[in-house]
Amino acid sequence: MVYKKISHFLSGFPAARLTLCLLCGNHSDGNGICPPCAAELPWLQRACRHCALPLSAPAEVSGICARCLQQEPSFNTARAAWLYAFPIGQLVQRFKYRGDLAAGHSLAQLAAGPLRPTDKAPDLLAPIPLHWRRYWQRGFNQSQLIAAELGRQWHLPVHARLLRRVVAREAQLRLKRSQRLRNPEHSFAVCSPVEGRHIGLVDDVITTGATLEAAARALIAAGAAWVSAYALARTP
Repeated sequence: MVYKKISHFLSGFPAARLTLCLLCGNHSDGNGICPPCAAELPWLQRACRHCALPLSAPAEVSGICARCLQQEPSFNTARAAWLYAFPIGQLVQRFKYRGDLAAGHSLAQLAAGPLRPTDKAPDLLAPIPLHWRRYWQRGFNQSQLIAAELGRQWHLPVHARLLRRVVAREAQLRLKRSQRLRNPEHSFAVCSPVEGRHIGLVDDVITTGATLEAAARALIAAGAAWVSAYALARTP
């Protein structure tokens, strides 16, 4: 079932929907969002190179946010295409919670360009996994579908089972920031050799960065040399 979903996702399924813009209903050139609407999306222009947190103060010339200057995350770099704001937040939720693969495919297609690695390309992409109960409830892993599209465009392999979520955690959406920071701790196991490799983690949204932190710690403990992270959106 999951392979059928991925196949449909990568082929632009459902193709008829993608010819019309998901936001305004006009012709979209086949990617689901027309150029005028795409130009008005909340693209993330300036962000911390470590955690992708939006930067606004001119004093932050180092390209690193205050939080990362105090303590760098375990992952080396993180990039996101957009701010988690209207209409990106609504499209992500349609994709994630309503199974709207057209919305997810459109976002992944558009994000692949600006997120493309320019210097250190990962050896492989690894989606953040769902716990099996959540996967069973949802029917798909949104991060795996995003990784599949990024891998297709970047010509990189995707290892969907590199990480395994070993502890079921409460949905991040319902938690306060302090709870989110604690929520994913010790959540992941590494299921294949990663020693000396550059792993590209893929997720849909970076909130506090706690999920990526837990995954990166597991990978580094298993011998990974470098961990990058890629996401559709970043919360402020």
